[in-house]
Amino acid sequence: MKTTITPRVRTLVLLFLAVVGMLFAGAGTASAHAALTGSDPSSGVVVNKAPTQVSLTFSEKVATNNDSLRVLDPKGKRVDVGKPSNISGTTYATQIRSGLPDGTYTVAWQVVSADSHPVGGAFTFSIGSPSKTTVSASAEQDVGGGLVGGLYGFGRYMSYAGFIVMVGGAAFVLACWQRGAGVRALQRLVVSGWVSLTAATLWLLLLRGSYTTSGKVGDIFDLNLLGQVLQTKTGASLVSRLLLLAAAALFIAVLFGAYDKREDEEKRDLTFGLAIGGGVVAAGLAASWALSEHASTGLQPGIAMPVDVVHLLAVATWLGGLTALLVSLYRAPADNPIGRAAVQRFSRLAFGSVVALVATGVYQSWRQLGSWSAFTDTGYGQLLLVKIGLVALLVGIASISRRWTARLADSATDTATTATADTVTDETAAAEEREPEKEHVTASAKAGGSSTASGDSKRAAQLARQQAAVDNTKQKRLRDADPNLFGLRRSVLAEAAVAVVVLAVTTALTTTEPGRTEEDAKAAKASSSSSSSSSSGALTLDMSFDTGGTDGKGVIRVDIDPARVGGNEMHVYVQRPNGRAFDVPEVKVAFTLAAKKIGPLPVTPDRITTGHWAANGIQIPMAGDWKISVTVRTSDIDQTTVDKNAQIG
Repeated sequence: MKTTITPRVRTLVLLFLAVVGMLFAGAGTASAHAALTGSDPSSGVVVNKAPTQVSLTFSEKVATNNDSLRVLDPKGKRVDVGKPSNISGTTYATQIRSGLPDGTYTVAWQVVSADSHPVGGAFTFSIGSPSKTTVSASAEQDVGGGLVGGLYGFGRYMSYAGFIVMVGGAAFVLACWQRGAGVRALQRLVVSGWVSLTAATLWLLLLRGSYTTSGKVGDIFDLNLLGQVLQTKTGASLVSRLLLLAAAALFIAVLFGAYDKREDEEKRDLTFGLAIGGGVVAAGLAASWALSEHASTGLQPGIAMPVDVVHLLAVATWLGGLTALLVSLYRAPADNPIGRAAVQRFSRLAFGSVVALVATGVYQSWRQLGSWSAFTDTGYGQLLLVKIGLVALLVGIASISRRWTARLADSATDTATTATADTVTDETAAAEEREPEKEHVTASAKAGGSSTASGDSKRAAQLARQQAAVDNTKQKRLRDADPNLFGLRRSVLAEAAVAVVVLAVTTALTTTEPGRTEEDAKAAKASSSSSSSSSSGALTLDMSFDTGGTDGKGVIRVDIDPARVGGNEMHVYVQRPNGRAFDVPEVKVAFTLAAKKIGPLPVTPDRITTGHWAANGIQIPMAGDWKISVTVRTSDIDQTTVDKNAQIG
């Protein structure tokens, strides 16, 4: 038995490690859940007078600390004063020193969104005129990434896995197979779930400070950061989870201790009490996630949090029960095998869990996405499609398991009859073998007296142990010979393998910005950009072109924002004469100020999507009547250059 199980278990573990490694290695920086929708001064602007403060507006409320908003001069020295404050709604500001000299200043920000995930970024603005700066202002800081981010993500996965195994395993014993409370393999499974969840919770509590601030390994053991974490919503949730785990330990001790030792009649009364107590503890543990993550923010949090609790409990009952069933099918002792009735009870329980999972999942998908297009246009939607596909596959395999369960013959009578016949035969043979020994014992007793009696009793005990081992092996062989049981084992093992991947994808979803939030942030940013453009003189140029080749005609639209001296953002849209996007292989732009003999200054924009090209940080050194030339290539040999003059600055 052991040699046939080990390769399968090893394969499952390797699959688990591969999926986790792939997800966490590919994820990199944790996705932002609060987006920057505006700032004052705005990104890239050149102001004549130094501002007294810098303010940032986000898509939702965020948590800040002393280093959440930093303003750096061209040499990299901080010029902000005091801790950032919430001046209105989702707008936060920090004061800056007076009398700042001209030059380019960098605003670096790092905050924690309302659903507990860190997010950061940076941008520049200039006073008087742009200058060189020693600060690297990236569009997205490495927040929540690196080694600490990977360790934190792994801790999240292990906490979910521990919760599912502990809750699902206990539910399986209480609701489906009460005699399983005496099976050591099931006991170890549930206890390992409790240990994993407890260790992962402590691990997350320790990592949280570094994860949301510096991301340095050395800050993991900073007690000051730990004290700050305990004052946050996430810290309170982790501490409450630890307290509930103490109650869960007592529940597990009763379930596999006093409960297992009771007779079947006595277990009925205790089952109800354990079910109520265990349900309350499990719901409390699920709420520790719901109260601090996605469900606690955004649309309808009062409905979303209870729905999230039900969703987590349904997942645990299904996948955790599936794990317990797999362990029972492979590791239950021969004298206490899992029966057909227990498998059928779990099949019904799993079906109810899937129904609850689908119902709550549909609501969560609507709440987090908001539109059909978000399925394909956002990272959250794409990951959700993967999860839906995996769950559909899991349900398909589960239906095969249900068919094996229906076909599983209740062969207890035949097995018992066969086992009885074999036992009688074995006992007859053993009796015949013992006849010579009996004569030998009698002769020895006459010769040696009482000294031989003790050796004879030891020999009898040894023979009894050997016979018990033979009987146990026979019972296992008879049980494993059932082809329906073999088929059920294989399908449940396949279910468990897919469940490991589903759990990994679910964990990745919890660290991905919801599609609705992402789209709302884009809309707010576009609105802010449009408002800024109208006040700062952003310009749009339309130019027709004809490269001379087949299908070489079209229109180019160039948007430059804010069309001032200093940094600018440019978008180039290439369209066919009918207005549809034109997929051209190359676009180049050049800026020339003939009056001052400046240029051409070449710019090679990046391709964003079909017909859309963009470039950030285009530096316009001075105001004037600039000629903007656009070179467009429609094939390997067909290209043309068109230009138009525009006042910039």
